[in-house]
This record gives sequence, structure tokens and C-alpha cells, in this order.
Amino acid sequence: MEVTAQMVKELREKTGAGMMDCKKALAECNGDITASVDYLREKGIAKSSKKESRIAAEGLANIYLKDNKAVILEVNSETDFVSKNEEFTSMIDTIGLAILNSDAKDLETSLKVSTSLGTIEDLIVAKTAKIGEKLSLRRVEIVEKSNEEVFGSYLHMGGKIAVLTVLKGANESVAKDVAMQAAAMRPSYVFISDIPEEVLANERKIQKELAMSEGKPADIAEKMVEGRIKKFYKEVCLAEQPFIKDGDMSVAEYVAKNNGEIVKVIRYEVGEGMEKRNDNFAEEVMNQVKGN
Repeated sequence: MEVTAQMVKELREKTGAGMMDCKKALAECNGDITASVDYLREKGIAKSSKKESRIAAEGLANIYLKDNKAVILEVNSETDFVSKNEEFTSMIDTIGLAILNSDAKDLETSLKVSTSLGTIEDLIVAKTAKIGEKLSLRRVEIVEKSNEEVFGSYLHMGGKIAVLTVLKGANESVAKDVAMQAAAMRPSYVFISDIPEEVLANERKIQKELAMSEGKPADIAEKMVEGRIKKFYKEVCLAEQPFIKDGDMSVAEYVAKNNGEIVKVIRYEVGEGMEKRNDNFAEEVMNQVKGN
């Protein structure tokens, strides 16, 4: 039986599944919509797709290392409870190691990487159906270094924050110190040069207005702005921040003292920039009872 666009549209509306999944289901079920819905549910596709509108801002981040290659990723769930589930943490390891041992370059290609349970995308769909919450591989970065560089990694709160650093020279201990600094101090940038010009211009404007509001003459206000901008650098730039273990030197100075320089820093904090769930426990139980 020919599968028409209208049939695919109807099945998508009933299940929320993807177009190609709907087309395959209809082909397998000879165009029977009801049977196709059951087919998708049995495959776990409809059940997971219906959760796409739900918020998954909990979860864990992790780092995987092998020789000169590293993978840092964030996998999300809807609740913190699920993120502590052994099946969820095992899934993250499966995903991380599969990407580490693949040729994937970004999120899109990572989702197509094969595991013993199908592609990573398939694995997430299956686990979403089994666990009963929306799960997603939110972001991943694959990093390769040279033999002259070292990795530093640090996980905080069991993976609520993950930081991967790359230093040229120095050693892994120094690289880990930098990772711990980034985890604790939440820098917005690594270097001063990373700050967008519009951000810096806006900060200068704010500081000048503050100085003028304090009754300072324009020339004095300008000088005050420069001093405050230096303080701003120390707040938002990792390299300029006072080193936690020795406040008399900056992070960049600490690394340089150990014959190194900062090459790259990646910091993942689970759920950052995402809308958080705000329903309470009672509401969550009621949602489960209602089958939402």
C-alpha cells in the first residue's frame, strides 16, 4: 500500500514521532494508522517523542580521556532523581566511550555513532521509553591535543559541573588545578581577548556612569573606569583571576610559573541557560497518575 503524506501527517500528530519513523511504521503496517501507533509505541519512539515538549534540565556532565583525545559531554534528564539512577549513569558511559572511540566531530555526528544497542540516538530513545523521562544528549565537544600538551579534568558534585583544560607544558596536576579553579569561580571567559567588544564597551559605560553619579569630574571618572575594568577582568576571565591556592598570583601566572600556558578551557554546568522545572513533588506524582 502506498504511504501518503497525509497518512504520515496524521500519524505524526497522534504520536509526535519523526517523519521517517512514521513513514517506516506505516510501511511495516500496510498503512494501518492504529497498528502504526502500536508499532511506534512498541519501539519506544512514540513514547519518547511525546516527551519532547517537557523540560530536561537535570542530568550529569562527564569527561572521557584516551591518549591525546578527550570528550566532554552533558546528558540531561527531567529530574535529579533519574540522574542518580545506575541505568542513566551507565548510559552516559556508553555514550561517552562510544564517542571517544569514534571519528565523531560534533553533536550531530555523535548521535549517529554506533553502540551495542544501536546508534547513540537510538539508545537515548530506548532509554527514554524505559526510564519514563525525556533524556537528551545536550552538548558534546571532542578535543585533541599534541604530545606537548596535557589534559586536566575535574568533576564537581558528581558531575553537576565538568571542566576540561588543555595546557601547553606544565603537567596534569597544574592542569587539574586550573580545571578546579574554573569549576569554582565560574569565569565567563578564559582570556581578556575573548570578551566581546560590545560587552566591554557596555561595562565601561556602566562604570563611567557610576563614577559620574558619585560626583567625580569626567577626567577622574575616566581613570576610575580603567581601574574598575581591571577588576572586571579579574572577575570574568579565568587567566586573570587570583589563583585560589595562592591569591598573590593570577591563574595565568601560576601556570607560567610551572612552565606552561593555557590553551583551552571547557566548562559544562548541567542545565545552565535552560528553563528549570518548577512543578513540586505532589504535582509530579499527579502527572504520573494522569499519565502525562
